Amino acid sequence: MPSKEIPYIEKELSWLSFNQRVLQEAADQSVPIIERVRFLGIFSNNLDEFFRVRVADVKRRLIITSESGQAASSKHLLTKIQNKVLQLQEQFDEIYLDVIKGLAKSHIFLISEHQLTEEQGEWLRQYFRNKLLRYVAPIIIKPGTDLTKVLKDDLTYLITQMVTKDSTRYAAIEVPTDDTPRFIELPKEKGSRRKNLIMLDNIIRFCADEIFRPFFDYDYCQSYSMKITCDAEYGVTDDIDLSRVEQMSEGLKQRLTAAPVRFVYDREMPESMVGLLKARLGITGLDSIVPGGRYHNFRDFIDFPNVGRGYLAYPKIPALASSALDSGRNIFSAIRQKDVLLYYPYFRFKYLTDFLRQAALDPLVEEIKISIYRLAKNSRVVKSLIDAVENGKNVTVFIELAARFDEEANIEWAKVLTDANVKVEFGIPSLKGHAKIISVKRREEGEIIHYAHVGTGNFNEKTAKIYTDFALFTCQKKIADEVLKVFDFMVRGYRDYQFEHLMVSPKNARETIVALIDNEINAASLGKKSFIQIKLNNIVDYNIIKKLYEASNAGVKIQIIVRGICSLVPGLSGFSENISVISVVDRFLEHPRAFIFYNGGQERVYISSADWMSRNLDRRVEVGCPIYDESLKTKIIAIFNLQWSDTTKARLIDQEQANQYRLRGNKKKIRSQVKIYEYLKAMERRERMALTKKQDL
Repeated sequence: MPSKEIPYIEKELSWLSFNQRVLQEAADQSVPIIERVRFLGIFSNNLDEFFRVRVADVKRRLIITSESGQAASSKHLLTKIQNKVLQLQEQFDEIYLDVIKGLAKSHIFLISEHQLTEEQGEWLRQYFRNKLLRYVAPIIIKPGTDLTKVLKDDLTYLITQMVTKDSTRYAAIEVPTDDTPRFIELPKEKGSRRKNLIMLDNIIRFCADEIFRPFFDYDYCQSYSMKITCDAEYGVTDDIDLSRVEQMSEGLKQRLTAAPVRFVYDREMPESMVGLLKARLGITGLDSIVPGGRYHNFRDFIDFPNVGRGYLAYPKIPALASSALDSGRNIFSAIRQKDVLLYYPYFRFKYLTDFLRQAALDPLVEEIKISIYRLAKNSRVVKSLIDAVENGKNVTVFIELAARFDEEANIEWAKVLTDANVKVEFGIPSLKGHAKIISVKRREEGEIIHYAHVGTGNFNEKTAKIYTDFALFTCQKKIADEVLKVFDFMVRGYRDYQFEHLMVSPKNARETIVALIDNEINAASLGKKSFIQIKLNNIVDYNIIKKLYEASNAGVKIQIIVRGICSLVPGLSGFSENISVISVVDRFLEHPRAFIFYNGGQERVYISSADWMSRNLDRRVEVGCPIYDESLKTKIIAIFNLQWSDTTKARLIDQEQANQYRLRGNKKKIRSQVKIYEYLKAMERRERMALTKKQDL
């Protein structure tokens, strides 16, 4: 943990403040009711990951430093985290009840097993026998049952007690959401507008006798929900006889028995059952113990179905076509004309998949290289790469096996690609490969031309629909050659690679950022205009924050838009009077990183895959790219300024972390995500008209 030399908010507490902003969206009455339900799911999913990664890390630090003075600060932080989580849980429960009422006003009812009519009960029993029973496999809890090996991380379980006059028997039932939907719509009642949904948990409760009566005698049975969240970190063996894939596979097995860091249970659960579970799971005072409601794993609410009218969810926004990429005979001839910048999801992600599909087919293309971090389940990216090999291209895929929570999927993708004769590389073992880069080698009239993609987001068709991200397509030699050099670095990390244009972690990114900030400090000290605009997911790095405080004290105006963690404290006398920070949470997840430096009026603009965190700058392969095309620079600056002007979804980040909405006053109501779409749509209309006019001439 950093020293207190400068104002600095612990990243774990700042992250909880971010998740509170997500919860604000669920509370916002202006948000369509189905989207409010889904924001509850996003909040819950975020919190699960927070415990698996960040809380687990604090707990690990506390155990390791238990004999030193650092233990006290870690314990104090853990207490702060637990208090904040309980506060957020109370807010969540209140918002959930309000959302349920809102659904009811729209004739959508989420009912329990106690609210079923006789006809609905009979239908559900048949549904359970025909559709669900095959997936239900209870674990009988015997005296020797080791629950740490039986119960899986982050799944909902129904702990059932079968009670007789003389004894109580316990069983654990996994709620099988991987095999069947969490929400089941009941048949509509004739003449009624009412639409009834029931959760899978309640169906299992209702049909418990169908599970247990054939084998056990009891007077009555009751089921209570619970789940555990375990440490997501795991050891990777250094055994040189194991391949990288085998090492990661061993690490994933270790995760199955990782130590729990959170125990959540139905607050109505009997004390005897709570005590049994805590003892069998090894829950200690260092773990977060949360008495909650009847339901857990609200992350499934992300996929809550809209069984009502269309207006109950956000309307679909048609993704824009790119006039620049549509103007050529193929995508490569379009890029030869000029650099192209896309901003997802406002633009069609199909241009990225088309870039690879055309490269796989094009007889002039000889080689494709790509760096992969996360992929969609049914990835067209992978299909095109395999097609390219079948068409005789040389294809090299750098795949990050340690992409958190995607390790298993990436291991499988590595096997699929290897089996298809794609050359698969795993990069430098000590550095995560997080760059979003592609290189395509094309032979045109005897000359080798390299085409490059540098982006801020993953090559993932699913997330590209909901994450905002920049993507640059270029064949400028100075950029494309250095993208190739990054691929070489990922194979030969021992060589001393120099980069003049790209901002590459861990080679020159930190130094480049500091130099750019220093340039603005020097300008301010000479009385010249200076400013910095930064858009990030997270800003945590202590030394970069210290440098920004220095810039603020020199008179540099700094605007920061941060989605998640902000350890920097803006607006403090003597440190950050000239720094303002906002966060925008809306229907799309704000994911891009972009940096704008005034540079004496000749703005230097970058897009990047890297947040300003020590891990991204020092322990990952990341790529930031300068934008040299003036029209594209203008577009990024305009997008930043539109977001900065948000008076609807912007929250002010301050020392109190209160997440106050920016006061609109007499200003016009601006919802930046809508305004950005309108701006890009108008820009495309003008560019298309200009192309048409040019062709007519």
